[in-house]
Amino acid sequence: MSQTQSKPSLRNRLLRHVLIPLAVTWLVGTALVVGIASYFAQQAFDRALLDDAYLVASHVRRANDASGGGLELSLSAQEMSTVLFDQSETLYFAVLRPDGSLLAGHPGLRPTRLQEDLKPMFDALDYQGRTLRSVTVHRQQPADFYVVMAQTTASRDSLLQRLLTFSVIPQVLLLGLLAAWLYRAIEEDLVPLAELETAVGQRDVRDLTPVPVTATTHDVQRLGQAINALLGRIAFSVQAQREFSGNVAHELRTPLAGIRALADYGLRHTDPQVWHEQLHGIAKSQERASHLVDQLLALALADEAHQDLEKTAVSLDALVGEAVLRYLPKADATGVDLGAKGIDHAVVVQGNAALIEGILNNLIDNALRYGRAHNGESHITVAVETTPYSVVLSVTDNGAGVPPDKLQQISQRWVQGAAGEALKAGVGLGLAIVGTYAKLLGARVALAAAQPHGLCVHVTFDKSSL
Repeated sequence: MSQTQSKPSLRNRLLRHVLIPLAVTWLVGTALVVGIASYFAQQAFDRALLDDAYLVASHVRRANDASGGGLELSLSAQEMSTVLFDQSETLYFAVLRPDGSLLAGHPGLRPTRLQEDLKPMFDALDYQGRTLRSVTVHRQQPADFYVVMAQTTASRDSLLQRLLTFSVIPQVLLLGLLAAWLYRAIEEDLVPLAELETAVGQRDVRDLTPVPVTATTHDVQRLGQAINALLGRIAFSVQAQREFSGNVAHELRTPLAGIRALADYGLRHTDPQVWHEQLHGIAKSQERASHLVDQLLALALADEAHQDLEKTAVSLDALVGEAVLRYLPKADATGVDLGAKGIDHAVVVQGNAALIEGILNNLIDNALRYGRAHNGESHITVAVETTPYSVVLSVTDNGAGVPPDKLQQISQRWVQGAAGEALKAGVGLGLAIVGTYAKLLGARVALAAAQPHGLCVHVTFDKSSL
């Protein structure tokens, strides 16, 4: 038997959890009701039996002669028959002397013991093969004697059976009706769950569209929403993977083809100078391909970060200082004056250190690649400015800049500025990565022309999120 088959159904579990406690409660309640009713019925029967004993005792007189221990029963046989008459039970009586000898009544009818207490004593005794309910009354007037009155218990037993029957059968019928109603109600409430199970089970592995949910309860609705949210996250992740694979396949084709062409050209020549030139070109192409792969990976990781991003307090001044020091050797090698402003005091923002570092790396790298001045010295400034409502991170260069009509376009993927197109370097992902990272951090990116020429990129962090 499979594990699925060995598990009980939700419907049966709900029925058991409802009906079993209810049945036990009803059973205990019925037992209490029957017990209480039986107790008071026994009290009524015992009271009638005691009245008969008092009636017999009231007719015990002192005899006119000394025979019979000085006492006699003044009831005739006719009168005694009237006293002992019962339509459904047989009554027995005995009047006993203090020594237990029979004064009148049925021989052999006597309790297990005769007590001196004047309080009536109820008991069960066996007489002529029957179990009787008896009461013993002790009287001291006109002399000391005992009256034992007993009767059969058929009426008592019959009454108890009727109490049980008329108490249990309706309860069982009601429990059965309730079980049938619960079964149908639970079955109807579980229909949306079964439909959801069928929809998910029959869904193609490539179909990540939301599952239709017919919710009759809040719980089924929340389950459907959770499944659809999961499908949405999976679809987003799959789409990011597809885009990454497509981008890698498309963009790496050109540098790899260039590397192959350079290698083939070098192999066709025997001049070491040509080999040196081709190897230098291969190294440049490899550097461009590595940079492209790094950027594509950064975009893929940024897309994945949409799922879950934890923000903490980050020292922006420290990150800016580290980034400037990290790129300073490259800036010196290319003759660029790289500096920082506004980091002489602590500046803290709520964000993610890795993403802010990625923003700085891409902006500084872009400025070093495309922001060098055509004439004169090249300057790149990384600045941090604090305003009453925000913290602004900016990277400014004095290069050729970007025409105003292209400022919005170059922040899109695969779009390059004139400098990038002229240098045949990069693929237009740097600012797209910056925009994606900023969106994850809840920041805003703005591009503006620097004066007198160049490009300034602002990343604004609202203080409301600090």
